[in-house]
Amino acid sequence: MTVRDVLDWLSETGTPEGVAGMERFGIPNDRAFGIPMGALKTKAKAIGTDHALALALWQTGVYEARILAAEIADPSAMTDAMMDAWCADFDNWAICDHTCFVLFDKTADPWRKVGEWAPRPEEFVRRAAYALIWALSVHDKKAADAVFDEALLLIETAPADDRPLVKKAVDMALRAVGKRNLALNASARRTCALLMAAPERSRQWIGRHALKELESDKVQARLQKRAG
Repeated sequence: MTVRDVLDWLSETGTPEGVAGMERFGIPNDRAFGIPMGALKTKAKAIGTDHALALALWQTGVYEARILAAEIADPSAMTDAMMDAWCADFDNWAICDHTCFVLFDKTADPWRKVGEWAPRPEEFVRRAAYALIWALSVHDKKAADAVFDEALLLIETAPADDRPLVKKAVDMALRAVGKRNLALNASARRTCALLMAAPERSRQWIGRHALKELESDKVQARLQKRAG
């Protein structure tokens, strides 16, 4: 399959209603076809892993082409330079989070990218660092608690950031770490307390919002059941 084949399929499959609907979720639609995620995942499955095609699709700048690129790229073939280049291209939360969840978290050393990207000032580069923590919290079942304790320390010491798309990603990362097990839940709740005591409103919001879920009866019951 070629880039032209994929772009033709996108053109035939997309709808004006789908494009208009993207606005409700804050996703730029000036280079989009308005195709549901389910249809894109089905297409990606039909294509299979094709790293060369993924790189070419990414270069088109088309939203759905980049979604497909993340789906069909080979994680083992993603170099540091490729990851940095794709991360620099992120221009909305959806492509940032999707790429982190289906591709970047499967690469050789995603935790190193967390450390590299978190201090960066660019909105979606910084969001990508926390989206990766979030993704790894969900997907990396074998990682030791110590790795996630380091992630909590990063959250505690990171510079305050009032940008909604950044602070919401930090919130999701914190909640995801705190839902792995009882020990990390306790550690994450301590992080929440530190954030709530901070002078910056963005930190206070993250701490309050995350703590509400982490100390909820639903989460505590699930963690107790998992531990028992």
